[in-house]
Amino acid sequence: MYKLYLKIAARYLFKNKLYSFINIFGLAIGVASFVLIILYVNHEQSYDTFEGSEHVQRVYMDYLEGGEYVPGDANAYIVTGPTLKEEFPEILDFVRLRQMNGVALLIGETVFDNKKGSLADPSYFEIFDRTLQKGDISKALNEPYSVILTPVLAKKLFGTEEPIGKTLKILDSESPLFTVTGILNENSRNSHIKNDFLVSFKSFYTWPSFEGDWEFTWNQNMYFTYVKLDPRTDVALLKQKIMDFKVEALPFERHNMEPLEDIHLTSDKPYEAETNGSAKRVGFLSAIALIIIVLSWLNYVNLSTAKSLERAKETGIRKVAGAQRPQLIVQSILESILLNVIAISIGLVIVVLLLPLFSTYIDKELTLQFSNIDTLFPMIGFVLLGALVSGIYPALVLSKYAPATALKGKVRTSKSGIAIRKGLIVGQFLATIILLAGTFIVTKQIRFLQNQPIGVELDQVVALSGQVLNTMPDSLFLNNLKAFKSELGRYPFVKTIAGARTYPGGGYDALNSSAGITFPDGRRDDKRITYNYGVDPTYFELMDMKFVAGRPFRENAQGTSNEVVMNEKFVRFMGISNMEDAVNKTVHFFNQDWVISGVIQDYHHFGLKTDIQPMLLRYESNGDNLLVKFDKTMASTAGLSLAISQIENKWKELFPQSTFTYTFLDQNFEAQYNEDKAFGSAFQIFTLLAILIASMGLFGLTSYTVVQRKKEIGVRKVNGATITQVLALLNKDFVKWVLLAFVMAVPISWYAMGKWLEGFAYQTTMSWWIFALAGITALGIALLTVSWQSFKAAVANPVDALRDE
Repeated sequence: MYKLYLKIAARYLFKNKLYSFINIFGLAIGVASFVLIILYVNHEQSYDTFEGSEHVQRVYMDYLEGGEYVPGDANAYIVTGPTLKEEFPEILDFVRLRQMNGVALLIGETVFDNKKGSLADPSYFEIFDRTLQKGDISKALNEPYSVILTPVLAKKLFGTEEPIGKTLKILDSESPLFTVTGILNENSRNSHIKNDFLVSFKSFYTWPSFEGDWEFTWNQNMYFTYVKLDPRTDVALLKQKIMDFKVEALPFERHNMEPLEDIHLTSDKPYEAETNGSAKRVGFLSAIALIIIVLSWLNYVNLSTAKSLERAKETGIRKVAGAQRPQLIVQSILESILLNVIAISIGLVIVVLLLPLFSTYIDKELTLQFSNIDTLFPMIGFVLLGALVSGIYPALVLSKYAPATALKGKVRTSKSGIAIRKGLIVGQFLATIILLAGTFIVTKQIRFLQNQPIGVELDQVVALSGQVLNTMPDSLFLNNLKAFKSELGRYPFVKTIAGARTYPGGGYDALNSSAGITFPDGRRDDKRITYNYGVDPTYFELMDMKFVAGRPFRENAQGTSNEVVMNEKFVRFMGISNMEDAVNKTVHFFNQDWVISGVIQDYHHFGLKTDIQPMLLRYESNGDNLLVKFDKTMASTAGLSLAISQIENKWKELFPQSTFTYTFLDQNFEAQYNEDKAFGSAFQIFTLLAILIASMGLFGLTSYTVVQRKKEIGVRKVNGATITQVLALLNKDFVKWVLLAFVMAVPISWYAMGKWLEGFAYQTTMSWWIFALAGITALGIALLTVSWQSFKAAVANPVDALRDE
């Protein structure tokens, strides 16, 4: 019996090619889009999930501002872990990580630059569930000057040689020798913190590079701290106890903690280990995935119920021949399942073909493994369940017709059936308008971020860096650096040269943060965190920073300076409203008095996603970066490439053992918006696909409606109806449905996109024309889709429609 049902279903699909194509192709696109988005969502939600990860929390600091505590840095203090473990028995163990970014590793005279590593306690393996490919896990991080490498880095450093027992230097040539004690197992797990190597934490206390930090305890928070809790712990209660725990040295701070598994999507604090994802982005894309697959199902329901009138006689004959209603329902559902299986198969083929391109597009390594049923089953199961549900309603409609009425050809759609169909079409337009409005707002916000002035000039500026700039300066280095700058100054394409610890768009890593600054009037503020970094005096000219008061700082006879430059936000933070009044005043921090030489106009150091922070620029003769501003005549790509090549040759001539890297500041600044741009592009693409699916369904429904009203149109034309009147007759209902959907869509899209914009400190406006444009676009798409079929019916010869009467 079921074989016969499938055969009939196959024949029906082949006979009704337009109906089958619209349903199958629409469902295939819906399935492919749904699977691609869910793969991305699963990837984002998979960060830091492993056996026992639900019992791991990260400890961070809250700061007291305005009488309330607000989330502070992602780091804690070097003694936070040991102190909390001793204080709270619910904490079984802790691990501290102090990151070292852009580090050079040296083997003999060979330098391997730009590596990421961390100082780590031996408990790292237990808390993060990591194992070693080689080495003794119980001893690998126990002794000072021990280092563990990833397999990729070990191969790069030592080739095919056995790495265990080999030695290397870290940071510079003056480093002590570190012994390789382990190789981490390969790990495809997504984590918010990534390392090329791990150094035993005990190395910190005797490593000369960290000598200036040995005395710090509760006065330097540079340590990611993770604690493992007893599984029986009441986490909410422990969290409150930790927040209530007072540290005498921290009167304006408190400890707090957050689940390890939540960090990637919900944490966006200063000094994060990397740029995290966004729960809002994941939520929006999940909603789009659901909308697209639901639109596919709505198409099927709409077309199937419309086609049920055509199949009424077939149903009547089957009932007269003895078919029972359950049998007709089963047959209809089998047709639905067959159609969906074909569509799902095509959709998965599309996913396999497009996944590499999609992964590159969003810069995520997504995989679809058919052997991994745990990944596939929820997605395919949801799609099949939806297919089954969407097939039930048409089956019930088709099976209910009375045989006598059906055979007489007097079957008409019931009022409830018409209402449901109208509701489904309104639902399609509602989703379309919401997605269109969202696309316009996302695009407008991204353009706003890209075009908004940031207060400095980054065009034609390149940051040169290399291992030699991170070393402790000696007379040879200083002479060579002076010679290098002098040589660069002779190049006609070089306009300005400046040294800097960091630059706008460089993030928090190279910034110093501090609390406890003493203002010119003697008041001391221990609450607000402020940021500072070192630059040389020519930095202000190179960046085209505008002074609203005073001047840049100057070197003294000893080649140093106790002068600083502040931004306007810092001056207002001190309670001074007139910028001129701040010049030549003295502030005290870092155990030193500093004289304010000038005030610069506020600029966006961190981009427009965050507020402008109080920023202080202090004198530093040698930074980690050498900034070079090119003359605008070198704006062409070929000219810039030639300039970089000449600079690199001169660098290698004066620093033959150092690596050489460079970064264009404008590109680096724009990179912080890459995730948002990828989200915007994905929003646009999947919105277009959703519109395509909705349009295909509307096209099919209109085609069938025109056929149903063919004789009516013929009669109207014989009685003198014009083409315009026929078009208006067929299109007016769709106009009403679009208007109804528009009224419903505006508040929904306004609220949803308002929530998304909350993630930006500086936002574009949600202008009224955006929603009007979305409604007009949806109306245009509907009229274009419907009018194509309506026009053919309007210009057809009425004789062809009435010749059988």
